[in-house]
Amino acid sequence: MNRAQSAKPQVLHPRNVHAQGYPMAQLVQAYPDLQPFIIHKPDNGQTINFSEPKAVKALNGALLAYYYQIPVWDIPPGYLCPPIPGRADYVHYIADLLARDNEGVIPKGKQIVGLDIGVGANSIYPIIGNRAYGWQFVGSDIDPVSVKSAQNILLRNPLLKGQIEIRQQANPNRIFDGVVKANEHFDFCMCNPPFFSSAQEAQQGAQRKTNNLWKHAQKRQSPMAVKQAPRSGNFAGQPNELWCTGGELAFIKSMIKQSQEHGQQFSWFSSLVSKQDNMGAITKRLNAVGAADIQVVKMAQGQKISRFVAWRF
Repeated sequence: MNRAQSAKPQVLHPRNVHAQGYPMAQLVQAYPDLQPFIIHKPDNGQTINFSEPKAVKALNGALLAYYYQIPVWDIPPGYLCPPIPGRADYVHYIADLLARDNEGVIPKGKQIVGLDIGVGANSIYPIIGNRAYGWQFVGSDIDPVSVKSAQNILLRNPLLKGQIEIRQQANPNRIFDGVVKANEHFDFCMCNPPFFSSAQEAQQGAQRKTNNLWKHAQKRQSPMAVKQAPRSGNFAGQPNELWCTGGELAFIKSMIKQSQEHGQQFSWFSSLVSKQDNMGAITKRLNAVGAADIQVVKMAQGQKISRFVAWRF
């Protein structure tokens, strides 16, 4: 077994186009619907209220239009609206992982195929992976509304035609079976598993994040902008997006167990791990099932440190 862990990063991935912040003027030009949500900071800079769902959704639309040439993007009300810079980091570090098996060169183009487990209504990972590297994707989800939303995004953006396929997982207890076909091979899979172990825990977590963002806004934005900004939660999400019995650790353990059955169909399996304390149990489970190679890759976005674990047989 070969196990490696990267040094603690301080910034977004070097290839992440979002590393220099948000160029609001250019974003508004590419996506005029962002304009009503622009607010001014005391230093005359521009930002948005990140605790306001409509503002964050508009920012995502602008980022996708400006950086990825995806002019039409939408999600149903109440569904998860992911922060794109952090999502892009996961994609870029997956690219580095693939380069290890390609003499240090990142493989690009449609010959590389990834599986996004839990693609969601937003389809963010496949969009970024396809537009940044030309990879093809299959996205799976157990929620029919998410599946329809992801498919609508593909239909409304010609650049994505034939690049991404969305499949519904009919059995919520299975991760690969029913999605991965018998003769298919994937270069990698990626997953952002449900973090919380109950609906109550998810609600409490969302409220903490909303309160923290509000306090941050009070420090960095003008008093008038803060007064006008509604104190609503941006941390929406459907139950299957936010929680499952046993939370993140139980989901990843199940994913590891089921990955054994498809070990020859994937070059790499991977999953985000939000909680550092879970890594010991995850590594122990990977060793127990005979993973031949385990990689733990740390990522950073501002003060937030996250990571993903990758393995293969």
